[in-house]
Amino acid sequence: MTFSRALASAGAPIGASGGQKPVGTWIFDLDNTLYPGSCRLFDQVQVKIRQFIRGHLGLDEAGALDLQKRYFREHMTTLRGLMINDGVDPHAFLGYVHDVDLSGVQADPALDRAIAALPGRKVIFTNGSVPHATRILEKVGIGDHFDGIFDIVASDFIPKPDMGVYRRLCGAYAIEPETAVMIDDMPRNLVPAHTLGMTTVLIQDGDVFATLDDAAAMAESIHHSTGNLAEFLAAYLATRQVAARNTATVES
Repeated sequence: MTFSRALASAGAPIGASGGQKPVGTWIFDLDNTLYPGSCRLFDQVQVKIRQFIRGHLGLDEAGALDLQKRYFREHMTTLRGLMINDGVDPHAFLGYVHDVDLSGVQADPALDRAIAALPGRKVIFTNGSVPHATRILEKVGIGDHFDGIFDIVASDFIPKPDMGVYRRLCGAYAIEPETAVMIDDMPRNLVPAHTLGMTTVLIQDGDVFATLDDAAAMAESIHHSTGNLAEFLAAYLATRQVAARNTATVES
């Protein structure tokens, strides 16, 4: 099943009329979600991860790449694998791999306007760190709009898509899943959100399911997709305004 075909049967409304509750909380991933993947910022992080592995475990580049991929596959993040198997200090790791050049990340006035206009709270939910998130938000120009950052430290270094972390996020911010929207660029991270009753939005770049064995199961958890977050949110806001005018007309 391709993503486009699966999505055609999804399309859960976002805060629509007809009994759908309004959005109470918007949950945003950080990397490759609040800035485009074309910035190649996360490529820098991947290089830094391998450099860290080489320096701490004495592996060559090929060995570091193999370990990075294996830990990501087995533990959901390379960091988690390094902590469990190699006793790596997570704070040292995060400080090293997030020391990257942000010159490729540009301010996004359209995204700034759209997020500012959204009703409800806005929370960052990231497998990165608060300092990394803060730098990114400032560079994009959207740092003033968020009520909190739930990072990998807050989750005790247990990463998305572990279901327990989503429950911890909801507890920390008193989030009602049925009134929450979660936006992420990784399909697997939206599966637990869907299971909890959240509306999900995938930041899509190409056929994200092409190499996934469980593509169909993941696709069923994706309610909306977009290649441009600012445009998607602007369209939501426009639809909301039309609905409000129609309601006012009926009531008058």
